[in-house]
Amino acid sequence: MSQLARGADDGYRSTLAPGLKSSADAERLAEELAFAVTRLVRLADDPPGLYAEVADAKGEIEERTWLSFLIAYLGPLDGEDPFADIRRVRSAWSVVELPDLDGVQAGPRTAHDPSRGLRTLEAYRAWAARAGSQASAFTGEEAWTPERRFARTYERLALPGLDRAVRFDLLVTLGRLGVYELEAAALQFGGANEVTLAAKRILGIGDPLLLERRAAELAAVCQLPLEALDLGLHNWGSGVRATVGLEPSAEPDPGALATTRAGLGL
Repeated sequence: MSQLARGADDGYRSTLAPGLKSSADAERLAEELAFAVTRLVRLADDPPGLYAEVADAKGEIEERTWLSFLIAYLGPLDGEDPFADIRRVRSAWSVVELPDLDGVQAGPRTAHDPSRGLRTLEAYRAWAARAGSQASAFTGEEAWTPERRFARTYERLALPGLDRAVRFDLLVTLGRLGVYELEAAALQFGGANEVTLAAKRILGIGDPLLLERRAAELAAVCQLPLEALDLGLHNWGSGVRATVGLEPSAEPDPGALATTRAGLGL
């Protein structure tokens, strides 16, 4: 976990981000939140790389879901070909043999631990088998709202080796790519992960319920999708922008950057 240095106290204050005392820190937060919006828009409108295959409604839904899981679990690399190693090791859902992950190069938000081998993939396949299929596992009850489906599936995906970042991003991407009706109504703060630690620092409080309330207020005032705070907070906290499937030249969304700067009083 990174230990990013605080910017110098230059008198900056915001009720939306009471933990920040530096306008440089606030400006970087605005940029990372706006970049996260860029990614969400691209997922919905012009999915890059292997995300386009997941979004293709003509494809078999079990294969699309499995590919989305592999992308989230291994994580796209930062660079010109973010999906290179995922493409190399991927396997079909219909094939019993799991991918060979020896020597795989994983992205900055990966949950893969080589010492754990394939146990997380085995746990995921067992989880789907208990529901009858991946589609059944992710759909749950037909009457659920997208927000309830997201929350319940997030809880049920608490599998060995599957951390908060992977579970959250998997559900966000499946929703944004149109595979299932999923929408986050909370950021699922908790634990010693980059997103939760960054939220505590920015929002100036440690209680998870109050963190959720202040995060929702930040998103609403800055006119951002709540889901954007996940990648935005991660990148702000790490101090390095994970592009998560986008090309290195991708820029923060101009509209989101303007509304976030205004909301933060910059």
